[in-house]
Amino acid sequence: MGKLDGKVALVTGAAQGMGYVITHCLLEEGARVMVNDVKKELIDEAVEKLNREFPGCVVGKKADVTKKVEVQEMVNELCEKWGTIDILVNNAGGALHTPHKLEEIQEEHWDLVIGVNLKGTFFACQAVIPVMVKNRKGAIVNMSALAGHWRASLAGVHYTAAKAGVEGLTRQLAYDWGPFGIRVNAVAPTVTLTGERVKSLWESKSEEERQRILAQIPLRRLSTPEEVAKAVVFLASDDASYITGITLDVCGGRYLR
Repeated sequence: MGKLDGKVALVTGAAQGMGYVITHCLLEEGARVMVNDVKKELIDEAVEKLNREFPGCVVGKKADVTKKVEVQEMVNELCEKWGTIDILVNNAGGALHTPHKLEEIQEEHWDLVIGVNLKGTFFACQAVIPVMVKNRKGAIVNMSALAGHWRASLAGVHYTAAKAGVEGLTRQLAYDWGPFGIRVNAVAPTVTLTGERVKSLWESKSEEERQRILAQIPLRRLSTPEEVAKAVVFLASDDASYITGITLDVCGGRYLR
């Protein structure tokens, strides 16, 4: 038996990278998952691949998380398909190929990063919480980063501000909706080589700079996507039934409070 047998989950930004790995880990634990992203061709490719391994357990939905109507339609469709929603993973986000130097960040870069990371997380939570209230249970896991309570290594101030907002949203939702059996937590990884942008930024650094960053991490290595995904699964599962309102650092000890 898996930790999530019978559970229904929605993962945003899930067609590739970290979201895809999270989806795979949820499926391994017995969940049924809706894969969300903004590019239909990537969704179709991911769903086809995952359904070969987990037949009948994966559906896809194209939706822009910054559009409230599209998010609500997505949640409605998921509930019509499988009757409910037990788990929401707000993975859509990142620096989204925007500049990281202050002088290069334009208004559209700020709006994009804040919109997808913070507004998108809010809209998805707003859409699923009424369903979870009816069930008197539910688990939401938001994707933050060390930048949310420390600083960024490969992104700019707009990303740091967005992730700080995600952590504040997480705490407030946990407080407000805990009495209804809804748990809301966040995961904060350090640098994880999940996408081409992050990989290229990491590789563009000098060997000296990479070693300096690794020297800040007691475990002396970067995390793998699977290690981050397993933390998400833990917080989504009943193993974390008395945990809410936290941001779980998955950083190899890089940030020690």
